[in-house]
Formats: sequence, C-alpha cells, structure tokens
Amino acid sequence: MTEGGGRLAANLLGFGRLLRRAGVPVGPAELLAGAEALTRIELGDRAQVQAALRATLVHRAEFFFLFDHAFGLWWRAPSNPDLAGDEEDGSDSKPGAGARRLAEALGGMAPPPPPPPEAEKRVDASLSVSAGEALKKMDFEAMDAAQLAAARQEIRRLALPLDARPTRRFRPDPAGHRADLRATLRASLRQGGEITALRHAERVERPPPLVALCDISGSMSRYAQVLLTFLHAVANDRERVTTFLFGTRLTNITRQLRHRDAEVAFQMVGQIVPDWSGGTRIGAALDRFNHEWGRRVLGQGAVVLLITDGLERGDASDLARLASATDRLRHSCRRLIWLNPLLRYAGFQPRPQGVRTMLPLVHEHRPVHNIDSLRALVASLSAAPPRPSRGSGA
Repeated sequence: MTEGGGRLAANLLGFGRLLRRAGVPVGPAELLAGAEALTRIELGDRAQVQAALRATLVHRAEFFFLFDHAFGLWWRAPSNPDLAGDEEDGSDSKPGAGARRLAEALGGMAPPPPPPPEAEKRVDASLSVSAGEALKKMDFEAMDAAQLAAARQEIRRLALPLDARPTRRFRPDPAGHRADLRATLRASLRQGGEITALRHAERVERPPPLVALCDISGSMSRYAQVLLTFLHAVANDRERVTTFLFGTRLTNITRQLRHRDAEVAFQMVGQIVPDWSGGTRIGAALDRFNHEWGRRVLGQGAVVLLITDGLERGDASDLARLASATDRLRHSCRRLIWLNPLLRYAGFQPRPQGVRTMLPLVHEHRPVHNIDSLRALVASLSAAPPRPSRGSGA
C-alpha cells in the first residue's frame, strides 16, 4: 500500500472502534482479517470493499443492519477520503433504529476541541453528581451508545462478596473448636506413641456456588447484553460461577466468560450462541438444566440468578413443564432469585401466564433494569439471610 494505503489502515482501525461503540463485537482478529481481505480485492469497487469487510468483521446476522449503516457513515466522512464513494449513489433511505446509536458513536469518536490557552478550568461538581445519579437510575433500554459504555464501566466495578457457608471439610487450626483425633494420633507416632498435645481443626467456609441463567430472547436482548458485563465481572472476580444463556436452547458460556478481556469473551460467546434475539422456551431450558447440570453445579447451598421477563410461549403443557422445572430448581438450591426487568414499571401486574406460573415458585422477585437495581442485588447477595423454608411461597 502507498500513502493512501496507510490512511486506509488507520481508517479501518477507526471503523472497528465505531462498530464496537455501536455494540458490534469486533476484535483484533476481525480487523486483521479485514485488512487481509482488502489486499485481495479491487479497492476502487465500493461494493467489493463493503462485502469483504462485512464478511470478516460481522459474525451474526443481527448486526448486518448496523454494519451497513456504519459503513455508509464512516467511509463517507470527509476525514476518511479512502473508499469514499459518490454522494449521489441513491442511498436516500430513511435511517433505521440503529442510525441514532451509530451517529452518537461516530460523534463520540471525534477529538475534543483544544481548550482556550488562558481559560480557567472549573468543574461543576453538582452537575457531575447529578449526571452520575441519573445514569444509575436510567433504564438500560433507554440508554444511547455513550451511556451504555459508561454503564458498563460502572457495572465492572461492582463486587459480589457472597456470604460464606460452612462445608463438610476441616482444616488444621490451633485455635479450632473441634479436636482432630486423627492428626493427634499421627503426631503421637513421631513421639513414640506419647500424646504431647491435642490437635484441633476448624470447619472450612466458602462462598456458595453462583449459577446464572440468562434469557437472550428478543424481548430480553438489550438487557442481556448489559448484564453479560456484570456476569463477566463476577466470573473473573470469584470462583465457582457458572453461567448459561437460553432462548430456544440452553448454552453453557462459563468457559468463555473466564477470559479476562471482556471484548474477547463476548466475541467467543457470540460464536457459540446461535439463538440470540430469537424466541424463548423457558420451561424447556430449565428442564434441560435440571437434568443435565443440576447435580453438577447446584451443590453446597448454591444461589441461582434466573434472569428473564417470564414471557413464556406455549400451551398448557408448556406452562406445566415450566412450573415443574421451576419447582425442581427451587428445591435444588438455597436461593432462587428471579431478576425481572418488567418490574421497572411501577404498576407491574403478573398478568402473563408465564409470570403467574413462576412467581409463587421463586424465593425472591427483584427488578434488574438499571445500575441501582444491580447494586441492590449485590447488597442482598452480600447479606446473610436465614435459610428460607422450602415450603414457603415467594
């Protein structure tokens, strides 16, 4: 590549940042593949360039719409002369739902103007605090691209110190409350059979396992994208965290969320989850979880986070299956917490059949639609409530 090729490489990196700001998972691997693809096509053909970048940068059909709009916005900008097609190419169609997010993402990438040389810098702390408080109370679904990025940064700082639970294991402890006869006898053998000191042990305490089951159907898609940031932070902050996504099928993403880089982790998740923003079969997903994973991950007083709006589709047999699976899940864990974004409405009523079916079968029913609701969840999980009765209602 010549000088123009150098500008093209820089603009390709900027295009990748624009896509990430708009919510499209694009990582270094995709950008390298895109750069390689551009060396094998005719750069003067705009359609070839768009097709090559679309094939290498986007892996899910749901992002094709955003990519096409981003391509039109970015490669037409005056500061990006490479591949800038004619303005009069007939693309006068009305912007779609993602156009506002893309415009905001593109505007947020522009460098800020330099401050006046002698201007006095003042910070209005009251306005800053007010903006931060407003962000914490804002619904995830109402946030634009910049607000979502700020919310994700805030969510990554949330800690989740679950209360420790006693296990069946013991560890040596000179101040322990239990006499360790086996250790005492082993020590006496080194003294010719004479017991010189009584050894003690203390019961080991560990935080209980945390299991998250997150709905990724069409009605939950926006919330699931944000809550994955929270689940990724929790998975990298503590041990024994298991995460599943479900729409029309159940997918275990525990290994993918263990990656320290959030963007890489989400990219790996996107490659193994084929049913994002599709339909929902809550009962079938919970039933499969109970039969295939329940015994493996629900031991030692596990806490289960069920993240869904409860909008189950189906007939009476599907609702019966949902009730049976939810009841079994409730009796297999210490706490079953249903996180429902529909609780953001002050006048919420459990009118959908799926909601009415599940509501009596969970231990807690909490909102999960903004940062404040996540903070309340963390506070609840960090406390040590008494073990709920298995026969009690929600």
